[in-house]
Amino acid sequence: MCGIVGYIGREESAPFLLEGLEKLEYRGYDSAGVAVYGPDGLRVAKAKGRLKVLAEKIDGGRAIPGTVGIGHTRWATHGAPSDVNSHPQTSAGGKFAVVHNGIIENYLYLKNHLIRRGVEFVSETDTEVVAQLLEYYYDGNVMEAIRKVVEKVEGSYALGILCEDFPDRLFAVRKDSPLIVGLGRGENYIASDIPAILSKTRDICRLKDNEIAVLTRSNVGFFDIDGYFLEKPVEYIEWDVESAEKGGYEHFMMKEICEQPKAVHDTISPRIRDGRIVLDDIALTKEDLERFRKIFVVACGTAYYVGVVAKYAIESMVGIPVEADVASEFRYRSPVIGPDTLVLIISQSGETADTLAALREAKHAGCRVLSIVNVVGSSIANESDDVLYTWAGPEISVASTKAYSTQLALVYLLAIHFAELLGKKSPEECAALLAAVEKLPEQIESLLAHKENIQFFASRYFNAGDIYFIGRNIDYAASLEASLKLKEISYIHSEAYAAGELKHGPISLIEEGTLVVALATHTGLFDKMMSNIREVKARGAVVLGITTEDKLEALTAQADMVFPIPSTETCFLPSLSIIPMQLFAYYVASMKGCDIDKPRNLAKSVTVE
Repeated sequence: MCGIVGYIGREESAPFLLEGLEKLEYRGYDSAGVAVYGPDGLRVAKAKGRLKVLAEKIDGGRAIPGTVGIGHTRWATHGAPSDVNSHPQTSAGGKFAVVHNGIIENYLYLKNHLIRRGVEFVSETDTEVVAQLLEYYYDGNVMEAIRKVVEKVEGSYALGILCEDFPDRLFAVRKDSPLIVGLGRGENYIASDIPAILSKTRDICRLKDNEIAVLTRSNVGFFDIDGYFLEKPVEYIEWDVESAEKGGYEHFMMKEICEQPKAVHDTISPRIRDGRIVLDDIALTKEDLERFRKIFVVACGTAYYVGVVAKYAIESMVGIPVEADVASEFRYRSPVIGPDTLVLIISQSGETADTLAALREAKHAGCRVLSIVNVVGSSIANESDDVLYTWAGPEISVASTKAYSTQLALVYLLAIHFAELLGKKSPEECAALLAAVEKLPEQIESLLAHKENIQFFASRYFNAGDIYFIGRNIDYAASLEASLKLKEISYIHSEAYAAGELKHGPISLIEEGTLVVALATHTGLFDKMMSNIREVKARGAVVLGITTEDKLEALTAQADMVFPIPSTETCFLPSLSIIPMQLFAYYVASMKGCDIDKPRNLAKSVTVE
């Protein structure tokens, strides 16, 4: 959950490192640092706080000259944020400097092992163990030292390494944490994510587990853990720098909210040809589906809430039992799975640690694994039997919006496709469902055109202390994500409840002036939701209602404000009801003065447990 960038070339490295780290600050922002090899040898500069603190400390990079360097922006796991605990971490003799994303699980054992041999540690980090081990094993052969370290450490890591004895080399190695190599002319790069180096190159190679990269100014060599040379495919990045910038919006989150119509269109349109669903190279057959007794949807955070929607959608359309599972629970609860189980893995980054571990648990049990991810060549994509990419483009804001919408769109296509294969829906029914999915981008666009109504309501309630979301069935599934979005960026205590559960406890929390957001889009359950709204109104709640346009008048009679959404197939309603909720969270956080794109204590890509 940290960001790494590295450079070797002919230009000054520190200014570029700062520029790259700025693009990665969504991955961590409690401290930052750089290590540069220059005229005075290997120099390190680090600072607690946001990246601008470091930038001021080193005068925009001008204070530490040199054309080889590594940089890091941190989200603390081992040791509180401080200058000392910031990366890069160096070895006691100053021979090595290391930046690290991930967690070394056996760091304490290794640290005590080195302390008994006279090595002195200065930080609380697990990363310093890597730097100290490198120097401990180093006998003039850096590759051999790296190989020995990789054999000793357990856990996840992406490492950028400088050695004082090799000022014309930059070393990198990874396991379970993302790391890419950028290829330039007379200069080369490493980074945790593409936006960090996109201003310099579009040609990248993705490191796989236990692969080592050795970068010089003129070339890059790739090696396996035994030192054998590897041929790596070069990937060309189609999207440009502008798509990773704010493009005139005040925050990335608002930009990404407004990009949802295009992102959903780009995700579904290549999969619909001549009125039929074509799911890339996925080879699931009717016979495969008939063999599955159960489907597990496994994910974390926002992706998990996509899974809750998937449960309702797939069960209602396909008739196969579906269980939505939090990845960190799935992997530790001995799930009853096997060859008769389809496991649907959902992850924006494709590197989410708990989700990746759950995938491996499923594969070990013989399950068929289908993943929905946004990053081509990510670990989850590489280890799945089948992959669907969301084509959402880069999502920079920590609070996910367009990833959620594009993941939902693929879930809908999967459900329709499965229903068609199994004959659960007639061709006419499938055609109607598909037409409704194709209409979603236009409907999302229409909702965004009236965002000022949500902005007005947010201006009245941005100081709320507690906010509750209620809904039934598919509306309950959507309310989970709505509540998460609000608490992530506004720091307001927020909870989502199945509306039928109100009388089983939560209604005791409702008092005069409490804001309740009621999602009432499900036609078959609308009257029951009206009863729940009356219950909270009777106890003094202020109600913001979300419903379809045909129910606007009925809900307006009960709620304090109503935001209508277009009508669509019941299973697809969360794609529309979430839009005003994303906007509400954004405007509330903005009016509170919160750091919307980088909320406290959170990071975009959760690559540690």
